[in-house]
Amino acid sequence: MVEERRACNVGECTLAVEGPSLEILDRTIGVNCRSVQELSLLFAVSQTLEKSFDLTDIVKPVLGRLRDMMGMERGTIAIVNRDDGSIILSEAIGLPREVPASKYLQLVRTHLERTIEKAEPVIVPKFLDWIRENSRDEDIAEQLHLQPGTGLISVPMKLGDEIVGTLSVERPHNPRLGWEADLRLLSMISSIIAQAARLRQDAAEQIHSLREENNRLQEEIAHDFRPKDIIGTANSMRSVYYHIEQVAQSVTTVLIRGESGTGKELVAKALHDKSDRKNKPFVKFNCAALPDSIIESELFGHEKGAFTGALSMRKGRFELAAGGTIFLDEIGDVSPATQVKLLRVLQEKEFERVGSQETQRVDVRVLAATSRNLEEMMARGTFREDLYYRLNVFPIYMPPLRERKCDILLLADHFIEKYARRQGVKPVRISSAAIDLLVSYHWPGNVRELENCIERAVLLAKGQSIKAHHLPPTLQMKSPLEVNDYATLEESIEALERELIVDALKDTGSNMAEAARRLGLTERKMGLRVKKYDIDLTRFK
Repeated sequence: MVEERRACNVGECTLAVEGPSLEILDRTIGVNCRSVQELSLLFAVSQTLEKSFDLTDIVKPVLGRLRDMMGMERGTIAIVNRDDGSIILSEAIGLPREVPASKYLQLVRTHLERTIEKAEPVIVPKFLDWIRENSRDEDIAEQLHLQPGTGLISVPMKLGDEIVGTLSVERPHNPRLGWEADLRLLSMISSIIAQAARLRQDAAEQIHSLREENNRLQEEIAHDFRPKDIIGTANSMRSVYYHIEQVAQSVTTVLIRGESGTGKELVAKALHDKSDRKNKPFVKFNCAALPDSIIESELFGHEKGAFTGALSMRKGRFELAAGGTIFLDEIGDVSPATQVKLLRVLQEKEFERVGSQETQRVDVRVLAATSRNLEEMMARGTFREDLYYRLNVFPIYMPPLRERKCDILLLADHFIEKYARRQGVKPVRISSAAIDLLVSYHWPGNVRELENCIERAVLLAKGQSIKAHHLPPTLQMKSPLEVNDYATLEESIEALERELIVDALKDTGSNMAEAARRLGLTERKMGLRVKKYDIDLTRFK
């Protein structure tokens, strides 16, 4: 009889085994090799956990190593949603392309739920037979390429007494090792993954909590800090509200900068209204409205007979604002001579009336505004540096309307209500085409130009909705920076037709039949036009 002889390598030693001892050796070496593989896998998982607690960084490498080591066909990680207890498939490996993860989750959901409910492992030794008996999808077993000896093992992922998810694998049954070794290894792996899953959930909840807190603070700034006469929710406007709140209670000189028409005067009024001087005078003076020859008299006053026409003594704006606030608009337009006297008032709080030698002292807070580039004016020598630095103690920048387009509709609605009330008509809405024009326009005149456009549109609309043709022709012209192309007559007609259809659908809440009747169309023609213009009916329900 020829005896079988086999050489096996264990570590660095070579063993020669003969006869009946061969089966024992196979079993022993198999167990030893598996133990080495298990230790290697656990070590690799621990190293991955040290580098990252992100579940996505851990799950795929772990499932991949389990597939290589156990010969598993598929593996999944499912997480329990803390809010509603539902099961979410976090990761899956080994699924064929024709089987989406959601479909596979439905197939194994019963076993995952049993695992979570009992907090114990669940083994389905003959998974193929179970599918044939319980699944309504006859093709799922063929799509998964299941073999008759394949079993499903699902173990809970625990953190203390809490179940945070499940780890499940499909693998052919090994009669020599049984399921016990797999259960032991999967339980150890699930414990490691559970820690990562909980850390990820906690981090996600912390991030969500921080975002909610940030949104709350932003809303607080937008609503609580927002002055009643200023409209806007853009981030740049929230910054303005915050700065107003920060400096309003002080006596610091504020320089409000921004293009013409952005609402700098409203900021100045808000600063006064939120200050301790709110019950004192708020005096406005536009430095660009008067010639240099009489600005000095307007600001500082004059004595009787100081010049031709000075028939009596007159107080200037600074004296009139005593105890309160003076707002000097377009400060960049004052002459160098007047700049010197303004600097003295800012520094010493004193001045002389025109034609008088008597020094007047005044307690007044100075707010200034300009649309000019004062830095360039200083470089040219037309604006004093010392005055600039005295004014620019606390600058507030008002953004142009083109930088806060999300506020255009808010402002438009505000002006519609304002001028509808003034005209004695009901506030009207704005058509989609008119909204497109408002949003796409570059607004060189900023909020002031928008207000004028809406006032004109309310007058022309006569109580009806504001259409595109109610807006000024300038809004229908492209920006100089845009390409100058022209729409054909057919394109213009189609644009008008689409606008009328959208308006009708808005008025009827996407009722196609009612909208068709209003436009004098059949329902079939209405449906064809809705399809032609790719109109989303759900927007107007």
